[in-house]
Amino acid sequence: MAIKGVHKGVAKKIRLRKGDKVQVISGAEKGKGPVEVMKVFPETGKVLVKGVNIRTKHLKKTQENPKGGIVKKEFPIDASNVLLFSEKLNKGVRIRVEREEKKSVRIGIPCGTRFD
Repeated sequence: MAIKGVHKGVAKKIRLRKGDKVQVISGAEKGKGPVEVMKVFPETGKVLVKGVNIRTKHLKKTQENPKGGIVKKEFPIDASNVLLFSEKLNKGVRIRVEREEKKSVRIGIPCGTRFD
């Protein structure tokens, strides 16, 4: 069964990594940043960002959690809604990838900042 919006066996190319500082550029949290990427989901093209897209989740009563309850939790957002944050420009920037000595290096387009 294919994931909605993604061809079977094909993952989206995401140039973000866990621990990167990003700025949200669209959606309800637009302008928020710099915030940290907690997890990347390449198969769905989404990223989990700390403090962004917080939703309320109702937990059912279980033996481990006999009271149940309500928990606020971060949910993934689309990777296209964030840009890598450049300290030099103090805003989110688009990036390009260059190969240097058999390594890929991410470079900010307007400022030339190296992110690796």
